[in-house]
Amino acid sequence: MTPAGPLTVQTTTDSADKAAALARGAVEARLAACAQIAGPVTSVYRWAGNIETAQEWQVLFKTTAARYPDLERHLLAAHDYETPEIIATEVVAGSAAYLSWITAGTAAG
Repeated sequence: MTPAGPLTVQTTTDSADKAAALARGAVEARLAACAQIAGPVTSVYRWAGNIETAQEWQVLFKTTAARYPDLERHLLAAHDYETPEIIATEVVAGSAAYLSWITAGTAAG
Protein backbone atom coordinates (compact mmCIF):
# COMPACT_ATOMS: atom_id res chain seq x y z
CA MET A 1 0.00 0.00 0.00
CA THR A 2 1.42 3.38 -1.01
CA PRO A 3 0.95 6.20 1.50
CA ALA A 4 -1.15 9.11 0.28
CA GLY A 5 -0.79 11.61 3.10
CA PRO A 6 1.96 13.29 5.05
CA LEU A 7 5.33 11.68 5.72
CA THR A 8 8.35 12.23 7.88
CA VAL A 9 11.60 11.45 6.08
CA GLN A 10 14.86 10.94 7.94
CA THR A 11 18.47 11.12 6.85
CA THR A 12 21.82 11.56 8.59
CA THR A 13 25.06 13.27 7.67
CA ASP A 14 28.45 13.81 9.25
CA SER A 15 28.36 17.55 10.01
CA ALA A 16 26.00 20.23 11.22
CA ASP A 17 26.77 22.34 8.13
CA LYS A 18 25.88 19.49 5.77
CA ALA A 19 22.67 18.84 7.71
CA ALA A 20 21.74 22.52 7.45
CA ALA A 21 22.44 22.52 3.70
CA LEU A 22 20.27 19.42 3.14
CA ALA A 23 17.46 20.95 5.22
CA ARG A 24 17.60 24.37 3.56
CA GLY A 25 17.80 22.92 0.04
CA ALA A 26 14.73 20.75 0.54
CA VAL A 27 12.66 23.52 2.10
CA GLU A 28 13.72 26.09 -0.53
CA ALA A 29 12.69 23.65 -3.27
CA ARG A 30 9.35 23.04 -1.49
CA LEU A 31 10.18 19.33 -1.21
CA ALA A 32 9.57 19.61 2.53
CA ALA A 33 7.54 22.08 4.55
CA CYS A 34 10.22 22.06 7.23
CA ALA A 35 13.23 20.13 8.40
CA GLN A 36 14.50 19.62 11.92
CA ILE A 37 18.15 18.95 12.72
CA ALA A 38 19.18 17.01 15.81
CA GLY A 39 22.63 16.04 16.90
CA PRO A 40 25.18 15.11 17.23
CA VAL A 41 24.15 11.51 17.67
CA THR A 42 26.41 8.48 17.79
CA SER A 43 25.77 5.93 15.05
CA VAL A 44 27.10 2.38 15.19
CA TYR A 45 26.78 0.42 11.95
CA ARG A 46 28.35 -2.21 9.73
CA TRP A 47 30.04 -0.84 6.60
CA ALA A 48 32.37 -2.66 4.19
CA GLY A 49 32.64 -5.58 6.60
CA ASN A 50 33.62 -3.47 9.61
CA ILE A 51 31.74 -2.14 12.63
CA GLU A 52 31.98 1.66 12.48
CA THR A 53 31.13 4.32 15.04
CA ALA A 54 30.55 7.89 13.84
CA GLN A 55 29.15 11.19 15.00
CA GLU A 56 26.22 12.25 12.81
CA TRP A 57 23.40 14.78 12.61
CA GLN A 58 19.84 13.65 11.90
CA VAL A 59 17.58 15.62 9.61
CA LEU A 60 13.83 15.00 9.82
CA PHE A 61 11.80 16.39 6.91
CA LYS A 62 8.02 16.95 6.94
CA THR A 63 6.59 16.32 3.48
CA THR A 64 3.79 14.62 1.57
CA ALA A 65 3.69 11.29 -0.21
CA ALA A 66 3.30 13.17 -3.50
CA ARG A 67 6.57 15.09 -2.92
CA TYR A 68 8.54 12.10 -1.59
CA PRO A 69 10.00 10.94 -4.94
CA ASP A 70 11.37 14.43 -5.63
CA LEU A 71 12.71 14.73 -2.07
CA GLU A 72 14.44 11.36 -2.37
CA ARG A 73 16.02 12.38 -5.71
CA HIS A 74 17.16 15.67 -4.15
CA LEU A 75 18.71 13.93 -1.15
CA LEU A 76 20.49 11.37 -3.31
CA ALA A 77 21.93 14.13 -5.52
CA ALA A 78 22.89 16.47 -2.66
CA HIS A 79 24.19 13.87 -0.19
CA ASP A 80 27.87 12.92 -0.10
CA TYR A 81 27.33 9.45 1.43
CA GLU A 82 27.60 6.49 -0.93
CA THR A 83 24.43 4.99 0.57
CA PRO A 84 22.62 7.67 2.58
CA GLU A 85 19.90 6.80 5.02
CA ILE A 86 16.57 7.89 3.52
CA ILE A 87 13.64 6.47 5.46
CA ALA A 88 10.04 7.61 5.08
CA THR A 89 7.43 7.05 7.77
CA GLU A 90 3.75 7.64 7.18
CA VAL A 91 2.04 10.06 9.56
CA VAL A 92 -1.13 8.27 10.63
CA ALA A 93 -2.58 11.08 12.74
CA GLY A 94 -1.86 14.68 13.64
CA SER A 95 -3.24 18.15 14.04
CA ALA A 96 -5.38 18.92 10.99
CA ALA A 97 -4.01 22.47 10.85
CA TYR A 98 -0.38 21.25 10.95
CA LEU A 99 -0.96 18.56 8.35
CA SER A 100 -2.62 21.14 6.08
CA TRP A 101 0.41 23.39 6.62
CA ILE A 102 2.69 20.57 5.38
CA THR A 103 0.57 20.17 2.26
CA ALA A 104 0.57 23.91 1.59
CA GLY A 105 4.30 24.17 2.26
CA THR A 106 5.12 21.52 -0.33
CA ALA A 107 2.73 22.68 -3.03
CA ALA A 108 4.39 23.75 -6.27
CA GLY A 109 4.34 27.46 -6.59
